[in-house]
Amino acid sequence: MLVISRTFLFFSWAIQLAIVAIIVLMILRLIGDAADLNPFGWASRTLRRLTDGFVVPVRGALRQVGVDPKYAPLVVILVAILLGYFILQLVGTLATTLSGVITGVQAGQLFLVLGFILYGLLSIYSLLIFMRIIFSWGMVSYQNPVMRFLVDATEPLLGPLRRMIPPLGRMDISPIVAFLILWLFQAAIQGTLLRGATPVAF
Repeated sequence: MLVISRTFLFFSWAIQLAIVAIIVLMILRLIGDAADLNPFGWASRTLRRLTDGFVVPVRGALRQVGVDPKYAPLVVILVAILLGYFILQLVGTLATTLSGVITGVQAGQLFLVLGFILYGLLSIYSLLIFMRIIFSWGMVSYQNPVMRFLVDATEPLLGPLRRMIPPLGRMDISPIVAFLILWLFQAAIQGTLLRGATPVAF
């Protein structure tokens, strides 16, 4: 358990550090753009080299939806925070599931092991659906590999629900129903296979 805890702590610090680094770079980019630095100067070239990989794709996406590209650094900050949150949730779920499986194996309880695996998989699936919702709000194209993975992974559940449940106006409520179904399954697993279990929370 100590190894899992320390590994999770390391990943958490690494992700948080990456988010802070991106935020600092984007703020510097905003300051540089506002200060109208010499585009051929060392500071401007270095700043562009460090940030263009994030800013340029977002600028293109903003142009497609008719938003001023100058807001790209702010959008990058929001995306970095959201992705960091998703990754932290995913790593935390994996760590909790793994610690629960180890506890079940040490206790020799097959039902406990199975319960933690199923509960963890359902938690990850719920997170994937949530990520798909956020990405679709951001109008991320299916051509994007992350969006393609999210759609391919979640459509087996959302597709049939969408066909069975009519939308409310222009709002697709199939993800809400999917969350409810997954939550009910998790509650059932917690009340049967995981009854009395106290997993380590990360």
